[in-house]
Amino acid sequence: MLIKELQGKALDEFFQGILSLETLEECYAFFDDLCTVNEIKTLMQRFQVAKMLYNRKTYNEIEEEAGASTATISRVKRSLFHGNQSYEVIFNRMLEQMNADKE
Repeated sequence: MLIKELQGKALDEFFQGILSLETLEECYAFFDDLCTVNEIKTLMQRFQVAKMLYNRKTYNEIEEEAGASTATISRVKRSLFHGNQSYEVIFNRMLEQMNADKE
């Protein structure tokens, strides 16, 4: 876990700030202030690739749909299947929320 090298008060405060966001609009505003459009596109693409890998899409399908390079797909795949299981936590919570919204 490479992020451990950054662990400390500043990173804790940064993550606490993100956790304090309550709405989609607040997320849009915060990340618009924080990141460049290209940084957001990169993060968004990695998340999209992880979701597609999680849903058993092939590299070719992901390259075509997400426009991601094989290097990006490989990097995300390594995190998805050999990382901290954070993608699985998020995807499961998103699925639970979708199901709850349908009720």
